[in-house]
Amino acid sequence: MSTAFLVTFLVYLIFLMSVGIYFYFKTSNLEQYLLGGRGVGAWVTALSAQASDMSGWLLLGLPGAVYLFGVNQMWIAIGLIIGTFLNWHFIAPKLRIATEETQTITLPMFFQKKLHNSNGMIKNFSAIVILFFFTIYASSGLVAAGKLFESVFGLNYYTAVIIGMFTIVFYTFLGGYLASVWTDFFQGIIMFFAIIMVPIFAYNVVGGWQSLSEVLLEKNISRNLFDRVTLLGVLSSLSWGLGYFGQPHILARFMSVSSLKELSKAQNIAMIWVIISLFGSVAIGLTGIGLFQNINQLRGDSELVFIMSVQQLFNPWLGGILLAAILSAIMSTIDSQLLVSSTTLTEDFYRLVRKDASEHELITIGRLSVILISLLALGLALNPQLKVFSLVSYAWAGFGVVFSPVVIVLLYKPEIKAKSVFFGMISGLLVLFLWKFLKYDSFLYELLPGFLANAFTMILSEYLFKSKQ
Repeated sequence: MSTAFLVTFLVYLIFLMSVGIYFYFKTSNLEQYLLGGRGVGAWVTALSAQASDMSGWLLLGLPGAVYLFGVNQMWIAIGLIIGTFLNWHFIAPKLRIATEETQTITLPMFFQKKLHNSNGMIKNFSAIVILFFFTIYASSGLVAAGKLFESVFGLNYYTAVIIGMFTIVFYTFLGGYLASVWTDFFQGIIMFFAIIMVPIFAYNVVGGWQSLSEVLLEKNISRNLFDRVTLLGVLSSLSWGLGYFGQPHILARFMSVSSLKELSKAQNIAMIWVIISLFGSVAIGLTGIGLFQNINQLRGDSELVFIMSVQQLFNPWLGGILLAAILSAIMSTIDSQLLVSSTTLTEDFYRLVRKDASEHELITIGRLSVILISLLALGLALNPQLKVFSLVSYAWAGFGVVFSPVVIVLLYKPEIKAKSVFFGMISGLLVLFLWKFLKYDSFLYELLPGFLANAFTMILSEYLFKSKQ
């Protein structure tokens, strides 16, 4: 284990914990702890939204998929870029206004107020969905942390996962939303720096596109967007973009921005970041094929291509900073997910039981909720055979099939009935589970049929309810 790597990581972890301690003393009420008091600026909103969006998937999952299958995996990046733009342009401004008008800070509560659903059916179901899929999502980050610490420091996988969890919980537990967005802001910068540096250096080492193309041909790996891909494969990859409209941890960033003017600035910053980062991630996977022509050089795990590239190309001091980007990607997502889960438990469940709870009591419950969700995620992550890509894709689809159509409808057709929305949510979730169980996801990503099932059921239910009146 390199001393340089260790020192770099320790300095970085101490910095994150310091941010948590700083915002612990800055947080005085529940809205500040859970949503930053709706006073976050453009740069922090943009970079924290995109950093929390991408997770360890950006530096482990996507490069790993490109390493195995080639250029045709770029369709996923294209789908995400389109989804990012649509989310910022059509969802963010309306959601920012609507959540302030309804005085809501969680998606479940927003759904309930917009639908005038007094029995709590929509809110409770939405809250359960958030807790279930965020536990899976957060576990993907802990798996990524385990792979990182295991590869770099030779730590036992289980020890590595626990260290990662402790650090994230520490600053999220103390500092809440402001600690989360500010650490995500810095982490977004580190990720951006790493994702540009690594493929540029690797490209020069492998001898340029001509040499790389020969390796791709020899290994029978896709060399362009249309090589070894089907129409269903393209639709599967593009459908990742549909998930954006229902991701609670990304939508929370839109709710917290200080003004629509700042939101407009944030959109431009976010789009530049996401386009460069996604294409950089694809480039890491491609250049990795040239650097490591046999997967055994990656210890049999394609998702280690970024880590091994850094270790091979850079000196330990610079390499330590670049590998901290993985930690950044992991932490920026998990802290956001823990916080949204904490918000859900506090606002959507605990307030029902303790309607007269004080601000101090609610903040305490919020902090305890962070610990509870992280322990559940840890239980899942203790299986080292799990793949980051698979966990992320399943959780992403879960939120996409249940929430994405609902968010769109409530912002653009708010007069829809609560029953129609509920049936839509249920149908989307059932299709997701069935699609996965029947292994249909091997040819079509479950997000697309689940999204369509939800939307179709909502429309059909609304028509049937109106025709009965």
